[in-house]
Amino acid sequence: MATQNEKPVVLITGASAGIGDAIARRFAREGWRIVAVARRRERLERLAQDLAGVSEVEIVSADVSARGAGDAAVAAALKRFGRLDCLVNNAGSFKFGAVDQVDDDMLDEAIELSLKAPFRFCRAAVRVMQPGSSIINMGSVWGILAGMGGGSYCAVKAGLIGLTQSIAADYGARGIRANLIAPGVVKTEMTDAFWDSDGFKRTNHELTPFNRECTVADVANAVYFLASEQGSYINGQTLALDGGWSKTKYLAVEAITAQRVQA
Repeated sequence: MATQNEKPVVLITGASAGIGDAIARRFAREGWRIVAVARRRERLERLAQDLAGVSEVEIVSADVSARGAGDAAVAAALKRFGRLDCLVNNAGSFKFGAVDQVDDDMLDEAIELSLKAPFRFCRAAVRVMQPGSSIINMGSVWGILAGMGGGSYCAVKAGLIGLTQSIAADYGARGIRANLIAPGVVKTEMTDAFWDSDGFKRTNHELTPFNRECTVADVANAVYFLASEQGSYINGQTLALDGGWSKTKYLAVEAITAQRVQA
């Protein structure tokens, strides 16, 4: 059995709610120690209280898009636990708008939070990680294929795929892996407004072979798998966690195209 100092450590951004909260709880159940990073300190404290007796939790209240936030969070992990075995860049947000509807402020916000912040956290992490460590970035199926009204969102999520592959190429020889999970629409507080719409729910279920929504537990399980020994030979990959939605979307496009050609 691993001693306390031998237990692995995971740093999770956006850990105060939704997917990040679920990821923290999943790793804690497996004996990992947690560094939980988010802006809302009261929610982080609640998470730490919930996990008391299950895992050690270091909370870092910070705006991840601020310069120096990545360095500070990694330093907090090393100060408390002396190691960092996994980084999960989960923090993010989305605002819809086609390219001509995205002003500079909206564009800057998307880039700062969903591309620059993960880059900075990755940079800080790879400087201290040892062989066997891994980085998992949270992308989106919209980074793989286009989504209407996703001008800035699609751009930054596609950029995150490039960052992930670059890290895999540069640091694989050191035994550091990097992968990206690209969920479809996950049912969280952030997306409740969509799921409250019967039309959205019906369309999503029709396009997803599983005929159900993706849950935070689905995402947390995938993240843990990639970080675990079972995922130790997976590197530089993008895992579409959408229940097959992206594949059926292509089939739908092909069917529509075929109909137009025949017409």
